Amino acid sequence: MNWLRKTCVLVPIDFSPESFASLDPALAFVEEASHLHILHVLTRLPAAEPGVLWHTVDEGTRRQHALKALEQKLQSYGELQMAIATGDPSTEIVKYARSRRAELIVMPSHGRKGINHFLKGSVAERVVRLSPCPVLVLRGEDASP
Repeated sequence: MNWLRKTCVLVPIDFSPESFASLDPALAFVEEASHLHILHVLTRLPAAEPGVLWHTVDEGTRRQHALKALEQKLQSYGELQMAIATGDPSTEIVKYARSRRAELIVMPSHGRKGINHFLKGSVAERVVRLSPCPVLVLRGEDASP
C-alpha cells in the first residue's frame, strides 16, 4: 500500500539482536533502503581517572569504530543512512527524529520488567512519550524474522 510508504524511517540500533531484527519490519514502510536512517547512540564515558585505559580513546575514534561496525553488519541491506550520536539514548533518538523530520521510528522493546525496568528504565517508553512522530515498538517475538 503506497499510503504507508515513508521517506524517512528511523531505526535505532544498540547492537542487540532485537534492534537488528527491527530492520526487516522497518523496510516494509519504505520504497527503498536509502529511506531508512540507522542511529546508534554511544553513551558518554565517565570522567577520566588516572590509569584508566579508555581515557586514551577519544570520542572521534569511538564514533568511527561504531560506524564501521554498523557498516559491516548492515552491508547486505544496501544504501542505508547511518549516524552515530553521543549522549542519552532516548534524548538523542528524539533529537535525530526531529532534525531529519522522521515520519516513523521502528524500535524494539527489550521487555524489561520489575527491578530491571526500574533501574535501567525503558528507552522505548521515553521515545514514545517524546517523539515528534509515530513510534512502532516491537516486542521480542514481533521483531524476530
